[in-house]
Amino acid sequence: MDISSILQGGYQHPLSRSWQGRRSLTKSMFMYPIFITDDPDASVIIPTLPGQRRWGVNQLEGFLGPLVAKGLGSVMLFGVPLKCEKDVRGTPADDPSGPVILAIKKLRALFPSLYIACDVCLCEYTSHGHCGVLHSDGTINTEPSVQRIAEVAVNYALAGAHCVAPSDMMDGRIKAIKRGLIDSGLGNRCTLMSYSAKFASALYGPFRDAAGSAPSFGNRKCYQLPPTAKGLARRAIQRDTVEGADIIMVKPALPYLDIISDAAELAPDHPLACYQVSGEFAMVHAGAAAGVYDLKTMAFETTESMVRAGATLILSYFTPDFLDWLEV
Repeated sequence: MDISSILQGGYQHPLSRSWQGRRSLTKSMFMYPIFITDDPDASVIIPTLPGQRRWGVNQLEGFLGPLVAKGLGSVMLFGVPLKCEKDVRGTPADDPSGPVILAIKKLRALFPSLYIACDVCLCEYTSHGHCGVLHSDGTINTEPSVQRIAEVAVNYALAGAHCVAPSDMMDGRIKAIKRGLIDSGLGNRCTLMSYSAKFASALYGPFRDAAGSAPSFGNRKCYQLPPTAKGLARRAIQRDTVEGADIIMVKPALPYLDIISDAAELAPDHPLACYQVSGEFAMVHAGAAAGVYDLKTMAFETTESMVRAGATLILSYFTPDFLDWLEV
């Protein structure tokens, strides 16, 4: 056998196997998506998301305190309003007495070192369940949609969010949010993370159950990217870097590893996030429950593939597990 054929000598030991990766998983790479509802004392199990709940602001200290002690560095807040009156503009999204702004202020007081990111979208707050303002025929009206999304983002930043992350996929919203942050004196005080390549995926089902954000009619295929659209994803990533995004995100993660790799190539100087979405998380749990594989082993394999593709930040419901698993 030729000398150049022998590779196994380089990974025959557990330690030397670990050296083969360009980057290893760390606790700081994980951001925990959490659902905040407008019942302040809520702790409601989400059946389609194993181990996850909707939380009220009065429950946040008991819920997150042990995780922060284990090394939790960041969270992404999603509002789940159940009591408010929704309308066509998503007015409750930045209500000062709403769940997200109350949670921002509570977490800033409770955990000064915790990095607080906020998802910015209208779908949880609009009467029609779409992510923007609509024309009379039910299609997206881009200009007022972008204006409203930017208002919400700025109000979250004014409330104390360290990061605002628009997930709506409206054209031009990154530039509008960046301008709004700058005009509010927050341009150098709040990170702008763009869901740049967010695909119209079937993997959002459990999330829509958790957040009550399914559209009341139609679908989101005219603003979320088609799953086959590699070129569109590349263009969206490039657009958002030019418009002022500080972090680029790809969502979902596992079916779109090639897009994560593309983003690492197109925006090499930006942090690169990916979202291991609700359906991915539920699938890993379902396979483990069926005896197909070990849960921890598959959780590592999936997230390590994202890092291999180029991700530097992973939004995952597995975050509490990794705080334990990475302790060893």
